Amino acid sequence: MDGLLRRENEGAVARLVMTSPGNFNALSREMIAALRATLDDIAGDASVRAVVIAGEGRAFCAGHDLRQMQAARSDPDGGRAAYQALFDDCAALMQALPALPQPVIAQVHGIATAAGCQMVAACDMAVAAHGTRFGVNGVNIGLFCTTPMVALTRAVPPKAAFEMLTTGEFIDADRARELGLVNRVVPPDELADAAMALAQTVASKLPAAVRLGKRAFHAQRGLALADAYAAAGPVMCDNMMLPDTDEGIAAFLDKRPPAWPG
Repeated sequence: MDGLLRRENEGAVARLVMTSPGNFNALSREMIAALRATLDDIAGDASVRAVVIAGEGRAFCAGHDLRQMQAARSDPDGGRAAYQALFDDCAALMQALPALPQPVIAQVHGIATAAGCQMVAACDMAVAAHGTRFGVNGVNIGLFCTTPMVALTRAVPPKAAFEMLTTGEFIDADRARELGLVNRVVPPDELADAAMALAQTVASKLPAAVRLGKRAFHAQRGLALADAYAAAGPVMCDNMMLPDTDEGIAAFLDKRPPAWPG
């Protein structure tokens, strides 16, 4: 995909590898477009039950392409229209991750900074290698990470997020796990296998149930308690009405594996 993104299908798991190591897999306009197009394809692919996003080279993702952004300064309006388009496209990408029917797992190594950290926060789960560093460090160059802040504040406690945003300091993988930014931390040589194992576990579940559940999970997060229960109840009923769910419950009661379609 224009040399920026490689898709590898492993059974029911689609593994997307950002292949721009020269700029640490920066989220250039082209990289954002490649990711969006591939996610759109995956959304309609019933054979895919989970997605892993990884980066090639020394880093997962270093955020926006600053050279590309700086070049837009020569535009007649000083770059404002280009910046707005870039941030709008990036926001659409970050919203596409939780909106994707399939769960998305970030496989993170090296660094995940600014919009790269935003992408980790926007994914449903994340597995990181020991030694990985996370930061929303734009403030260090005079650019507050306002758009990465949106995903970050929905993934970690607000005071921790604000500290990261205003100090520009990095946190390590263990601290990221403590804050809830990542789920698991593993040795670097086990990272790919650990991310794939998690994806395969998710992919082994009833796809219709996971799709219903993921949509409901993200829908209820911003609701008041009573509204969240009111929204979740009908989804649970929809799930119960599925023939494959009936089979799953019967199989559990009969102490046998469910006879679900492959």
